[in-house]
Amino acid sequence: MNMPLKHSADATTAEEGLAIQEEQAKFDSKSATDLAMQNTLLTPRFYTTDFDEMDAIDVSSVRDDWDELIDEMVSDPNKGHFKKNADWDQVDWEGMDPALRKEFIDFLISSCTAEFSGCVLYKEMKRRGTNKDITQLFQLMARDEARHAGFINDALREAGVAVNLGFLTQKKKYTYFRPKFIYYATYLSEKIGYARYITIFRHLQAHPEHRFHPIFKWFEEWCNDEFRHGEAFALLLKTDPKLTSGGNVLWIKFFLTAVYATMFVRDHQRPAFHKALGVDPDWYAHEVFTKTSELSKQIFPITIDIDHPRWQPTLRRLHKANVAIAEAKGQSGLAARLRQATNSARAALAFVSLYTIPAKKHAVPATTRLEPAY
Repeated sequence: MNMPLKHSADATTAEEGLAIQEEQAKFDSKSATDLAMQNTLLTPRFYTTDFDEMDAIDVSSVRDDWDELIDEMVSDPNKGHFKKNADWDQVDWEGMDPALRKEFIDFLISSCTAEFSGCVLYKEMKRRGTNKDITQLFQLMARDEARHAGFINDALREAGVAVNLGFLTQKKKYTYFRPKFIYYATYLSEKIGYARYITIFRHLQAHPEHRFHPIFKWFEEWCNDEFRHGEAFALLLKTDPKLTSGGNVLWIKFFLTAVYATMFVRDHQRPAFHKALGVDPDWYAHEVFTKTSELSKQIFPITIDIDHPRWQPTLRRLHKANVAIAEAKGQSGLAARLRQATNSARAALAFVSLYTIPAKKHAVPATTRLEPAY
């Protein structure tokens, strides 16, 4: 008789990991789940797409790199890693600064939702597909994302909150994206996730006095999963040269701008969190944008000019407009609605200003595969 799995870190499939999380759902908190259920420009979304089109992908043109990557993922280097061990320090949640506690819980819930969003999308592709190459890849990525989401939920439960992942699957609104938009958005999400986690991990290696929670010790292996997932989407993009040429370059620029701008605005809403880490949000954003731009050169023919004189001031204007929108939403009356509309227009103009900054062009290398080097 097989003993049931005890922890999502040991699960070999997304389905096993989610079953374990479902068992723990009775401990989850309504407030955390409600926050994860929100659908705004800054909150992680759940996506659906044309799965038949994705199932038709032919990876023959990238076969050698594809098989090498799949073999690495099948070897499962992080099996059993994402669970608490002797390195997990005791966290004084009650004694934590209230502003830090609020922002850190928001960070964890947002991260959990984003990881689980990937798991849901990847698992659905595996369920619907018949193409062995594609279904195998998406099953492996769903496995990883289920582990990440489960691990964050373990950390949240120590604070007395957690997200009911099964409820999210059933009730959260899904946004339809064409497959090529899924490729652009998810590739960037995985690569910027790597850049974010490794930047924090390296900073805390040098300044361990700022490591106010043990979860940061797990960021290196975590971001290596993200890196591998980004490599997979780079190969998917490479199977069809039209996806990274012609008019699609404008879409690439749009997604680069949107992902960078969203990160900047979201991070600047957590001043206490970044102060506790000993990180200046402007420095952190530029560092992550620099890493992500270098990585994305493997497949995208352009990068955003993050040193352009209009870039940083416009990001600040966008952030200011979003703060004003959030404040107006919390108020009632005609004046509040007018402030919301005015600042929404300001945010839109700021985004257009960012998008129209001339991009930097470069030749895409013949070999796509990269190794994590930061």
